[in-house]
Amino acid sequence: MTRAWWRVAAVLFAVAWGGNEFTPLLVLYRTRSHLDLLTVDVLLAAYVLGIVPGLLVGGPLSDRYGRRPLMLPAPVLGAIGSAVLAAGAHDPALLFVGRVCSGVALGLVMAVGTSWVKELSSPAYEPGVDSGAGARRASLALTTGFGLGAAVAAALAQWGPWPAQTPYLVNVTITVGALVAVLGVDETRPRSTHPGRLVDDLRIPAAGHRRFLLVVAPTAPWVFGTAASAYAILPSLLAARVPGLAVGLAGLMCLVALGCGVLVQLAGRRLDSPDDARGLGVGMLVAVPGLALAGATATTGSVALGLVAAAVLGCSYGLLLVGGLQEVQRIAGPDDLAGLTAVYYSVAYLGFFVPAVLAGLHTVVGYPSMFVVGAALAAACLGVVLLGWHRHLPATAPAPRTPAGRPRGTDAPGPVPVPDSVPVSSGPARSAAS
Repeated sequence: MTRAWWRVAAVLFAVAWGGNEFTPLLVLYRTRSHLDLLTVDVLLAAYVLGIVPGLLVGGPLSDRYGRRPLMLPAPVLGAIGSAVLAAGAHDPALLFVGRVCSGVALGLVMAVGTSWVKELSSPAYEPGVDSGAGARRASLALTTGFGLGAAVAAALAQWGPWPAQTPYLVNVTITVGALVAVLGVDETRPRSTHPGRLVDDLRIPAAGHRRFLLVVAPTAPWVFGTAASAYAILPSLLAARVPGLAVGLAGLMCLVALGCGVLVQLAGRRLDSPDDARGLGVGMLVAVPGLALAGATATTGSVALGLVAAAVLGCSYGLLLVGGLQEVQRIAGPDDLAGLTAVYYSVAYLGFFVPAVLAGLHTVVGYPSMFVVGAALAAACLGVVLLGWHRHLPATAPAPRTPAGRPRGTDAPGPVPVPDSVPVSSGPARSAAS
């Protein structure tokens, strides 16, 4: 089963497709369903309410019970979410429910699926594979799904029949196919024979690692903050410039941003190094001009400039996502891999609230000024990364260790970090914020 990771990645792709197909349809809901800007931006962020529980509960539970039992419900929930969205084109309550279902599905695949791909991309399953392959493969599957989902949904909504339904029905078909494909994949994380208390699994000691707190966590919200700026905010600001083609423009900007995210991830493996945070540093460096270009787009209303801004912000997103996952997979041991991945994604998805926050503030502070402030904050976060560039690097012990008070199996592949951490005594949400 050397290439079994492909089948797990197919579920990541399909569920990510379903999570992002809603984005280019924001313009459709505003023009045909007559929902206001704040409502559609709140609906955009609503699936974070499903993502975070899916991440923070699904990740640690998959470390206890195995990847398969927590992964298989994801495509089912994803298909249900798309079906509800198809039925609720004019009903904000149904759209909200559909978004939350899609979010739970995405949270499960991001935590559990990313870990499963990582483990299937180890020498035990694929001899000769390099250590960063798992992070790259999971990141590329998600980013490709996000990008194609948005682009195809926009094209179908702009030129296809039943514009508010067809995009979601296509995703239902893809997701069911991915569910069938993953059914025969080997379990890589056997169910623990001495699991201990369930509450202990919801504690993620690696989330207190100083490198995670001081280098990874400060950059995480920018992953989806840059992406959402590119394909949610800018298309809304430019919609009036392309009458009759606003949905198509939204899809094009999604495709440009996430296409650049895919390409930069393919080239970004050369940036990765266990001795520094180069990938995260370059990602934050690229975010600064990207946000400045977004501010210039908001000022001028130039569609061409908006596409350039989307490309630069997409490059930042791609570098930050793969760089963050590679850091997480070096910090976490086998007993914390899915859990720490869940914490990372939970912090990253805070960036998805950016469109709603800016929509609420734009009557007081204009979009150009807010993008300039964002560029300044990105520059400050770049400084934080540079300060911690070579500090608190995770080391590996020769044999797995089980954290005190948290008995688990230690038969999963991969090294266990020697902790460079601060005490963490609460669940994952508090760990990420402490």
